Amino acid sequence: MATAALSPSDAEKLSKLKSAVAGLDQISENEKTGFINLVSRYLSGEAQHVEWSKINTPTDEVVVPYDNLAPTPEDPSETKKLLDKLVVLKLNGGLGTTMGCTGPKSVIEVRNGLTFLDLIVQQIENLNSKYGCSVPLLLMNSFNTHDDTQKIVEKYSNSNIEIHTFNQSQYPRLVIEDFMPLPSKGQTGKDGWYPPGHGDVFSSLMNSGKLEALLAKGKEYVFVANSDNLGAIVDLKILNHLVNNKNEYCMEVTPKTLADVKGGTLISYEGKVQLLEIAQVPDEHVSEFKSIEKFKIFNTNNLWVNLKAVKRLVEADALKMEIIPNPKEVDGIKVLQLETAAGAAIRFFDRAIGINVPRSRFLPVKATSDLLLVQSDLYTLADGLVIRNSARTNPANPSIELGPEFKKVGNFLGRFKSIPSIIGLDSLKVSGDVWFGANVTLKGKVTISAKPGVKLEIPDGAILENKEINGPEDI
Repeated sequence: MATAALSPSDAEKLSKLKSAVAGLDQISENEKTGFINLVSRYLSGEAQHVEWSKINTPTDEVVVPYDNLAPTPEDPSETKKLLDKLVVLKLNGGLGTTMGCTGPKSVIEVRNGLTFLDLIVQQIENLNSKYGCSVPLLLMNSFNTHDDTQKIVEKYSNSNIEIHTFNQSQYPRLVIEDFMPLPSKGQTGKDGWYPPGHGDVFSSLMNSGKLEALLAKGKEYVFVANSDNLGAIVDLKILNHLVNNKNEYCMEVTPKTLADVKGGTLISYEGKVQLLEIAQVPDEHVSEFKSIEKFKIFNTNNLWVNLKAVKRLVEADALKMEIIPNPKEVDGIKVLQLETAAGAAIRFFDRAIGINVPRSRFLPVKATSDLLLVQSDLYTLADGLVIRNSARTNPANPSIELGPEFKKVGNFLGRFKSIPSIIGLDSLKVSGDVWFGANVTLKGKVTISAKPGVKLEIPDGAILENKEINGPEDI
């Protein structure tokens, strides 16, 4: 990464920004320093683009096929020893706003009345009681989700898990026009601030004091995952591999399908394994990046990281992940958020690897179309684990597109008397004012589009196979 010196005008910008930030009493000194460092790196224009000719496909030593991992020890006491080194950390800073919910996304009900958080707690409870170990759960909240999460976590107080929460940093949004912090212009509410992406997890873990406390208890590895990825469960084979091979960092990747063309991928670059994101790809190579021939895997954001290595790198201020500029608008004012991603840290750790895991470990719920998949007969629920129905022979999930009428969880649930059977479904596209009766079965390719102003009801018990439906007469 080349860092250029600041131009005189940028140096002046930074100096003015520093004095403005010094006066913001809502955030800590650590946050102020972290923010100014990020802005100064951004202004110095660190080289973001990679040299395309230097990109190599990683070998099986660097991105290990899951099937090549050694089996886990059969002796339960050995398994307990392994698990006692582990901490599970869920990224819990996101709100459910895109799905029409208020509060943390992790409290959306996924299945059988259970939320993401309920399922995560059940999974770890089962591990702890099965092996007599004590795997703690950490939740990294943002200032948006902190208060709600504190209340929700109380309901697990009788559980056999230690649950800890800490907040990621709170940074001021930058007004693009004059590069000043939005809060110092009178926008003192939540809109003046932003959480700077999950790349912030390492320094926040350290600044919160949680990292020292975990190391003192003999914890060695943290498994970091998005709280909305139902496939991100503790995997003993992966943990065993990392402990035995002393890998400081592992990113789970999985084979790319056409739905994942924008996901970051792992490359070998100048002798190190590195995450390549679409934002770093020169324009003329974007279509090549999106192809599934050259770049066959993508990042699931399930990450396993050695805690001592995190301490070493944070103390040395060595984790300089690529900066992701995210422009927004607040009350008509154009602002900038500078963010980083945790996956980009891979190149700073020793013996870092990827593991090419089965697709079942990547089951994120980003929209109601994903909710339809996990609430259907395609999955069952046992001990907090969402398990795919073996009756479906196609390894890929059906592609589902629901119109804006289904976007919010409340509207989505209201439009289904019960979730249809989709084991035999290839694709579903729904648009307009469509309502589903109970016990509907969908197979093959189904398109349902109600004409404008017309309510289209799919009757109870209907079986729709390879159909295009525009009105009741087509059912």
